[in-house]
Amino acid sequence: MIRIVFTILAGVLLGGVVHLVSVLALPRIASQDAYSRLTPMTKLNEVTQLPLADPSNSPMPLMDPAFAVAICRYDLSGGPLKLTVPVSQAYTSVSFYTRNEVAYYAINDRSAGKKVIELDLMTEAQHNDIPEDEEVTAADRLIIDSPTTTGLILLKALAPEPGLMPQARASLAASTCKPQTEPVAAKQEAPPPPPAPAPPPPAPRKR
Repeated sequence: MIRIVFTILAGVLLGGVVHLVSVLALPRIASQDAYSRLTPMTKLNEVTQLPLADPSNSPMPLMDPAFAVAICRYDLSGGPLKLTVPVSQAYTSVSFYTRNEVAYYAINDRSAGKKVIELDLMTEAQHNDIPEDEEVTAADRLIIDSPTTTGLILLKALAPEPGLMPQARASLAASTCKPQTEPVAAKQEAPPPPPAPAPPPPAPRKR
């Protein structure tokens, strides 16, 4: 009976210690997410290439050495971004993540069907501010809505052979991720119609 009581007490004590350690370590673990780790080595709203995958020193976990990798750490508080990524000879992909590392969109060179992946990234509120007539005239314009104001864009280019890695890195080096040069205009009400012209004066009567 005494052994059972001691076993229960030991289990409760051990559980309390584990819980306390988890609570104390949570702030440190949360501050070491991908966005925080990449902040010192990347520029805001610019494409930054990451070093090639090295098992001893990798900026991101599970990096494939066959891929050249670049990051755009974005902040949409100042307006939408324009992203352009020239596709490589083998394979190119672009993935979008929120500030909390939740993936919400991805595209590759096959689905894009073009030599350059080109799109606009903005918040839902910024998308709603685009005039309706502009949306009609830009029907082929790819617009991605970001669920959060800040986040990460992951660019990857495949090098099927080690000798093709310079070409894969060159395609990412030519990529751009920058604020739009022209701000998105807000929706405006249609102007009222001009007033009707005044009627001509009556002709004088003949005497």
